Amino acid sequence: MNKLLFCLIAVLGAGTVCGQHVLTYQSYVKGVANGDTTFVNVKENVKCLEIKNLNNDIKHPIPGYAESVTYVSYAQDSVFSILQYPDECYYSSYPFTDNDVTFSEEGKEKVLGYPCTKYKTSINSNTIEVWMTDKLGFDATPMPGLGRLNGVMVRCMRNGNYVTDLKTVKKDKKLPKELIPENKGERKTSKDLSQLRKDKLVMRIPVFNDDQIHFAEYKPFEGEIPFDTTIHFSHGTIIVKRMNLPQLPDHYQLFAELHQRSNGDAYDRTASVFVIPTENTKSFRDGLIQGLEALPVFTGHDGKQYQGIKAEKDYLPPIELVRFFTSFGAGHFNDKVQIDGLTWTEENYYKQEISELRDRLQGDVLIGAFIGNYDKGGHRVSLDLLAYPGDYEWNEKPCRQQSVPLFNTCNVMEMSGQNYGRLFATDSLEVTFEIPEDAENVRLRYISTGHGGWGGGDEFNPKENAIYIDGEKRFTHTPWRCDCATFRDQNPVSGNFWNGVSSSDYSRSGWCPGTATNPVYFDLNDLKPGKHVMRIAIPQGKDEGGSFSHWMVSGVLLFEHIDQ
Repeated sequence: MNKLLFCLIAVLGAGTVCGQHVLTYQSYVKGVANGDTTFVNVKENVKCLEIKNLNNDIKHPIPGYAESVTYVSYAQDSVFSILQYPDECYYSSYPFTDNDVTFSEEGKEKVLGYPCTKYKTSINSNTIEVWMTDKLGFDATPMPGLGRLNGVMVRCMRNGNYVTDLKTVKKDKKLPKELIPENKGERKTSKDLSQLRKDKLVMRIPVFNDDQIHFAEYKPFEGEIPFDTTIHFSHGTIIVKRMNLPQLPDHYQLFAELHQRSNGDAYDRTASVFVIPTENTKSFRDGLIQGLEALPVFTGHDGKQYQGIKAEKDYLPPIELVRFFTSFGAGHFNDKVQIDGLTWTEENYYKQEISELRDRLQGDVLIGAFIGNYDKGGHRVSLDLLAYPGDYEWNEKPCRQQSVPLFNTCNVMEMSGQNYGRLFATDSLEVTFEIPEDAENVRLRYISTGHGGWGGGDEFNPKENAIYIDGEKRFTHTPWRCDCATFRDQNPVSGNFWNGVSSSDYSRSGWCPGTATNPVYFDLNDLKPGKHVMRIAIPQGKDEGGSFSHWMVSGVLLFEHIDQ
């Protein structure tokens, strides 16, 4: 006879035997053969439970990983949640029966061979169904957060599709009499313990910390940029830091988290967070240190020179991580204007996923931030890179993702004379790129915003961006934001007009004051390996007097190398 079956028969036959049991539960998505499956062990002895996820296959845990165990004492009516780190331990506790969950009894059913009582409730719009059996002679549950129901949980189902089933019940005479440890560590509230667990798992890498970006005189920088030091360029309107960043497993999601506030500048300014590629003979770093003449130049039909805006044989332009726009004076000017019903935000907050650029955020990296302004106070910025794990296993492998910058007309060296992207009035932007033989999931990451701040300017008039590849018009995109009024509370010194509309409310070409611009992605998987030509065409508006329109576009080729 099968040993497991014999044990089950023995347990069922005993009926009222209590103590020294090990139960295994499996959670899965109903009807999905290859869905996520997790297992939980529940040890039961003398009215106590030890509940633990089965993560024994984790050989190389990620930083911040903790052994997590939950204990239940029926006698004390208490639940203890414990996080065990290599050098510290924390726990929280709450009464087992102290919860807001109220179950209704739905009748009797047989589930997995056990006669059960079915219960039902609703939690946060989720329908929870639970089947409990009293035929095993003791109480046990893998989900103490649902409160106490008599008997052993045989099945729990959420919204009819996510299932947790009792898979095995075994006797284990070697279980200690006292399952709950005497020393549980430092006590926390349940809320604080949950937040602590998340905080320790997330890797936060500080880049800039309340650094000033303003217009001022700085001594020209010479020599090699040092690590972990913020350096000002272009009259203080660019800050750059050289960092040594860790190589993370591909399951991590990467985000840029940015805080910005006015330090004296009242206007909505174009801003950018970027990475400077340095693998080629020339780089944008040369322009910062040596001046614009060190950058390759494109001369348009308008006779103007555009410095460092596209990939050349020996040069790659900056890779834009986040395009963002300051608001009208948030922080510095909050006490200057009072409007009923509005409370001004103290700072602007931007958070954007940048996982597809992970290959540019490892090893020796130059990260920069730019805000175009002519104010001696300018702005204050803080930037962190955040990495959220998707698995508990470290699994370090070579990065399959690759990003290749193709063009970037965001003139971050504006205050050093780098030209605005006005070329589209007389030219299109053309660049040659190559797709490797082993590339898959090939895409273009594209950011575009239009500028020209008067009624006829491209800031306030939708314009189609056309993307041609090898002479064929493949994609069109019209950048436009019509939700700018949502961010009125971020713009204390925005102009207010006679009809109640603020200037920050106006719809714009792909941006709003106080927001970041989302990239758009175009599928290039049908392109064959080899060289191709991409061309960007925009019907840029005509100049009016001393005013002109221009476009800030950046494009990055994304692909993954096929596993060999």
